[in-house]
Amino acid sequence: MKKKSNLSRLLEYAGKFRYLTIASWVLSAISAFIALVPFLYIWKIIKEVLDYAPDFSAAQNLPRNGWMALLFAALSLLVYIMGLMCSHLAAFRIAANIRTATVHHIVTLPMGFMDGFGSGKMRKIINESSAATETYLAHQLPDKAGAMATPVGLLFLLFFFDWRLGLLSLLPIIAGFMVMMKMTGKKMQEKMKEYQNALDDMSNEAVEYVRGVPVVKTFGQTVFSFKRFKGSIDNYGKWVTEYTKSLRMPMVFYTTAVNSVFAFLIAAGLFFTQEGVTNAFLLNLIFYIIITPVISVTLTKIMFSSENAMIVNDALERIDTILEMKPLSVSKHPMHPKGTSIKIENAHFSYDGKHQAIDGITLNIEQGKSVALVGPSGGGKSTLAALIARSFDIGAGSIRIGGVDIREIEKEELMNTVAFVYQDSKLLKLSILENVRLARPTASKEEVWQALKAAQCTDIIEKMPNGVDTVIGTKGVFLSGGEQQRIAIARVMLKNAPIIILDEATAFADPDNERKVQAAFAELAKQKTVIMIAHRLTTVVDADEIFVLKEGKIAQKGPHTELLSSGGLYTDMWNNYQSSVQWKVEKEVAPC
Repeated sequence: MKKKSNLSRLLEYAGKFRYLTIASWVLSAISAFIALVPFLYIWKIIKEVLDYAPDFSAAQNLPRNGWMALLFAALSLLVYIMGLMCSHLAAFRIAANIRTATVHHIVTLPMGFMDGFGSGKMRKIINESSAATETYLAHQLPDKAGAMATPVGLLFLLFFFDWRLGLLSLLPIIAGFMVMMKMTGKKMQEKMKEYQNALDDMSNEAVEYVRGVPVVKTFGQTVFSFKRFKGSIDNYGKWVTEYTKSLRMPMVFYTTAVNSVFAFLIAAGLFFTQEGVTNAFLLNLIFYIIITPVISVTLTKIMFSSENAMIVNDALERIDTILEMKPLSVSKHPMHPKGTSIKIENAHFSYDGKHQAIDGITLNIEQGKSVALVGPSGGGKSTLAALIARSFDIGAGSIRIGGVDIREIEKEELMNTVAFVYQDSKLLKLSILENVRLARPTASKEEVWQALKAAQCTDIIEKMPNGVDTVIGTKGVFLSGGEQQRIAIARVMLKNAPIIILDEATAFADPDNERKVQAAFAELAKQKTVIMIAHRLTTVVDADEIFVLKEGKIAQKGPHTELLSSGGLYTDMWNNYQSSVQWKVEKEVAPC
């Protein structure tokens, strides 16, 4: 099937506004034709000056021709502004529709796709790639329509008065056009893609660097500690420098060619007037010297529109990297889970298609039971929990909740069934009330307060200047990691999902906050099916069953006491954990 042009694709997003886009091209072309009319009146003014010089009292039409030139110039500008108004209305709608379509598609994708994509890259694609189409449609396309209409009128003017001067005027323009085509060819398209890739990398690494600034300050490091960010900046600078140097000579030739028309005309004037100067030839020569700069302006507009077309092409390709991602499958006949038991059978999953992050895991979690996933880093604990919440789709096997494959459960129902508490819960720049209410937008203020109370958040609310209506992140109002965690737990409590997944939820809490968080967990877990992921083994000793994961497989399973008595990996982890807890720094006392 023939691939649609970029313009056709953009117009599909325009809806009924596409007619405004077409109208902008027509108005811009009309404006370009009208803009040439003043030159005819300028020709008349020059002719009258040459005919009546030095006695200008007989030149009766000079004021009239001057005013007519000004009138048509103003009319051209007015029509052009009308065209821009049409193009901007359509361009804004198209950019908005592209962003809406992209965001709506993101909602259908697995929740975990962002882990590999990068938030900085995602932000740049959604905001800047759609903005690139706005610039192209609002400015470049109307200008291109005018720039293409202008040569048609110019050709008529150039060959109407003196075909010899008209032909000479075209020679440097043709040379400049050839240089321009060389600069804006396929090689330029590849360079534009490399440029956008460099910007994407730098944007992505910048976001990661900003997130890691607290660590840099804590350990007294410099920007060089973040080698990838610095490397992306260095690579971008190197690429831009080399690219600029590669275009230096072509740009010199292009600029020289399109601006040397007057030199050809003066040389022609000297050649054709060897036997004397006539008023008619002098009139045409002066007129051509005045009008030919329009050609260089027109060519430059075409060059920049061609460059912007490449930017738009690259922007659409980047948007396609999101739109072409496979969304989560939707069952045609969704089923409702009966209960909250979880059954995983021979599950396999790989992030890269090569290495198995989950390798044939089979386990059962009864309704209302609490289980723990422990094991070495990289063993697959968080991945398995994410698969249960369908952040990704498994490659093989099945995961069932209440006897129903999670792929047969409607997405909204699954999201209402499973709730996550992460080790680094994020709060938005909203009031505490609205942050908690995100879990259930229809909840009353009293219901939110009860959730906050159950999550041990009363001490947080009491010290806030506006209570639950205090906006986090403004006027110096910030929360510690443990306090943020308790607010996040309140959010999950308000949601009241029957399955709770706790992913290292106390990892960053201080002792006082950990005690309150654990109390909140105890309240949260009542009559729920709970999956805990932990490295701090003391937090999971009371779990009904512990699964020890290593290299994507279950190495051991059973209650805490049983696992300790059986030896193996869990016993080694427990002994190592106890040793680390007892470790302390002893101050060396200098001898007297």
